[in-house]
Amino acid sequence: MQASELEFFKEILESRKEQIEKNINGVNDELNGLSSLELNDEGDHASVNNNSMVESAIVEQQQKELNEIMVALGKISKGGYGICEMCEDEIGFQRLKVKPHAVYCIDCREIAEKSKK
Repeated sequence: MQASELEFFKEILESRKEQIEKNINGVNDELNGLSSLELNDEGDHASVNNNSMVESAIVEQQQKELNEIMVALGKISKGGYGICEMCEDEIGFQRLKVKPHAVYCIDCREIAEKSKK
């Protein structure tokens, strides 16, 4: 992969990393705010619990993506970015444009997803 392509993906990954960090911090602030509310009835409690569960699931998913982004940024700095972890072929440019933190090429991704089921 050319240096200009690596820089392109590095910028995308760093931008997404910043966005996720802001999202996670915002959700955590919101969850902290919900816990300090005075709740008057069971409906309020149910609503807050439901919101907390949804927000926690979002944070968990975004934390997973953030971890994948950090791994991808590490690979850029060490020279292993864009290489499939299963077959060790290059991951296609178009695939990386869609998911810059991809660890598998298209073919290996399908194999990995089938083996999870």
